[in-house]
Amino acid sequence: MSSDQLPETTDAPQPDAPEQEAERPARHKGRLVTFVTATHRYVLLGTSAFALLGVLFYIQPASSWSFLGGIADVLVGLCLGWMVFSLIALIYKLTHWSDYGQVAPMTKPKAALYLRYVSYVIWACVIMLFIDRGVMGFCSLVESAIASDTNPTDFLSSAVYMVYESRTIFASGILTTIELAVFGTVIAFGLALLMCFLRIQTPDRSDNDASKFLKVVGCGFAKVYSTIVRGTPMMVQGLIIYFAGFAAFKGTGMSVTQITGVWSFFVAGLVTISLNSTAYMMEVLRSGIEAVDPGQAEAARSLGLSQWQAMSKVVFPQGIKNAIPALSNELVINIKDSSVLSVIGVFDLMYATTTVAGIYYRQMEVYCVAAVCYLILTMVASKLLTIFSNKLDVAQPDAVPSSN
Repeated sequence: MSSDQLPETTDAPQPDAPEQEAERPARHKGRLVTFVTATHRYVLLGTSAFALLGVLFYIQPASSWSFLGGIADVLVGLCLGWMVFSLIALIYKLTHWSDYGQVAPMTKPKAALYLRYVSYVIWACVIMLFIDRGVMGFCSLVESAIASDTNPTDFLSSAVYMVYESRTIFASGILTTIELAVFGTVIAFGLALLMCFLRIQTPDRSDNDASKFLKVVGCGFAKVYSTIVRGTPMMVQGLIIYFAGFAAFKGTGMSVTQITGVWSFFVAGLVTISLNSTAYMMEVLRSGIEAVDPGQAEAARSLGLSQWQAMSKVVFPQGIKNAIPALSNELVINIKDSSVLSVIGVFDLMYATTTVAGIYYRQMEVYCVAAVCYLILTMVASKLLTIFSNKLDVAQPDAVPSSN
């Protein structure tokens, strides 16, 4: 077949990047429309469970911030009506189990369509009741707790009161926790690069005896460091590092005031969290580097690059990219695990929490507040790290383990 007899082929125009970005909201909108217009199973049962929540919200006393008034009675009436209808449908199904799909009027296409639309109305009713009795009720509780002269007796009001009265203490503890996690992770990353380089060293045929000796010693030191740090809890490491540093400065003849000016609790905590994270990040980097195809390093060596050049220019960049999700998750781990540094006096969120608990002699409320604060910090950090990983086109792991 000659070239003029070949069928003509035309490439379909590829959408530009801005057009692709513009299509994303349209896709999300299409999913919403598809969900609303689709026929769902268990509409009666699922919406009844949600309607029960609306009834539970309704029985809560109306606050001064409530805005529904008598409309709430209508909304809860709709929810109860739906639940009664669902109960009748359930009884009908139990009595017509074998031929329910053929004889039940609720299964007819038009009836199923109307039921789906009514279920959306019930969902809207429950959401309005939640806002009126839940959100507005909480706002009213916060207002009264803040205006109170003494610590209220109920759990939620007491927690709000203590948070408001001790807001500067909590803010200082949260700020210290963020500083420890961020700076400790950044410092640990730099140290982990160095330790990982030592960890993967193997003697080369072209090395002299001194180079071979240094590589063996460096690799052995990295292995021992990783074993010790990962085999002991951070709390014990913090105590050892703080008192060892204090004793070292005291041996120079410095006074206690001079030592605390240099070797503060925050510095000791930062050193602890940096050295602890270094061991874990080193192993993460090593696994990322080992995931790179060995043929790439061999190809680099065949082109005349030295072992150092092959590692720094070819293997390391790819290995670091492979390890970015796990490396970034160390920030989330450090936010949580920094709580153990309160044992050496670091004024982080955990130390602030115990301080407030000692002031008001109310432990349960304060520790629940601390748990919520840690949860918010880790969720925000996880979201930011997911966005960062997506920008670099690397997969984000599902679970975030603890280093301790």
